[in-house]
Amino acid sequence: MKPAHEQITLIGAGLNGPLLAILLRQRGFAVEIYERRPDMRTVRMSAGRSINLALSTRGIHGLQQAGLWEQMRSIIIPMKGRMMHSVAGELTFQPYGKNETEVINSISRAELNIALMNSAEEQGATIHYNQRCSGYDTKTGAIRVRNERTGEETIRKASVVIGCDGSASAIRAEMLKLNRFNFSQQYLDYGYKELTIPAGPEGEHRLETHALHIWPRGNHMLIALPNIDGTFACILFLPFEGADSFAGLTTPADVMRFFQSRFPDTVPLMPNLADNYFANPTGAMVTIKCSPWHVEGRALLLGDAAHAIVPFFGQGINCGFEDCTRLVELLDRHGADWPGVFAEFEGERKVNTDAIADMAIENFTEMRDRVADSRFLLRKKIELALEAKYPRLFVPKYSMVTFHRIPYSVALARGVVQDRMLAELGESIHRVEDIDWGKADRLIRRDLTPLEMQQ
Repeated sequence: MKPAHEQITLIGAGLNGPLLAILLRQRGFAVEIYERRPDMRTVRMSAGRSINLALSTRGIHGLQQAGLWEQMRSIIIPMKGRMMHSVAGELTFQPYGKNETEVINSISRAELNIALMNSAEEQGATIHYNQRCSGYDTKTGAIRVRNERTGEETIRKASVVIGCDGSASAIRAEMLKLNRFNFSQQYLDYGYKELTIPAGPEGEHRLETHALHIWPRGNHMLIALPNIDGTFACILFLPFEGADSFAGLTTPADVMRFFQSRFPDTVPLMPNLADNYFANPTGAMVTIKCSPWHVEGRALLLGDAAHAIVPFFGQGINCGFEDCTRLVELLDRHGADWPGVFAEFEGERKVNTDAIADMAIENFTEMRDRVADSRFLLRKKIELALEAKYPRLFVPKYSMVTFHRIPYSVALARGVVQDRMLAELGESIHRVEDIDWGKADRLIRRDLTPLEMQQ
């Protein structure tokens, strides 16, 4: 492929910007990135930005394409399933996949971001830090950049701009001014707060290492993901207002009473709980959908800038990385035909990002309310039994999303069909051994076609 001579300007050096820069540099494009924050390699990251990520097949594919996956193996912890904690401290383990090869990987956001930035610069991309994009002219392609340290503003001409600048995208804010630009945002009534379970005296994990821990409590939830240093990154999800809410926890005593009654087995593990709680901010969670994602061949939105999703399917990073790999695959196919590539990219991706946005909200209810329910756990066992018997026909929705690169829209549609099957097969049984296999065979062969496992 012969790349265009113009420079590609990326806004945002979070996770998607540096990965896309690497992939574009591999294809010979000149790339520069403008990032509003300081270089995180030289400045301590602010609290609330270090929540661990759940890296799975789609994200791993992106790192493989960038040549980074092997070096990431030293900073990930495979999680084989969910470990549910009851109020009484009883543990129930639910595997994620059909075997131990199907895992999700806990990885530090900061460590991953640093590795991506290092590689992008090694590949020849230029990253400008403390440089906030404060405006974009959709007609001329000029971007306005403000130096966050001096306040000085400059105008930079850019022939192709890709907004990788997250849910508060400056590029999208300018596109909102265009005629017939569609935009919706929906905030959950729930917020989140980052907490930490410190390592044990020998640097060991004080809970099962290879699991994502969940304390499901109906209208609220705590989760914990392992770090390689023996700590766990915890996230508390609560309503903003009302009973058992962030608004109701105003003093250290309130926090301690709440945890002792709702998550009592965590209290001995978190000696600095109250200080930790008040030191970290409370974050909001939003779903954003918009269209179009592009302005002819001049500008494109990618990742959260185009389709922010809530974190409950663990697909934010994976979906964004899949954006990057699909975009460069279209460039490989068509060359630097930016109007055509951008239009085809949006046409292919939007139906899928809308699907994962909806599934992520649905999964919040599942994690918060249902994972400890005996009927739900039986259903999961039935899913795995059906997958074992019909591996190309019945693949659980979670597995389609997490362990394959099957389009999200296909996973959503097949999930609806499979949910009906599971309800019918599980309605009158209490053990997986009692599945009516004749009925299962009829339903599956009637309603499901073989899956194409890779795109």
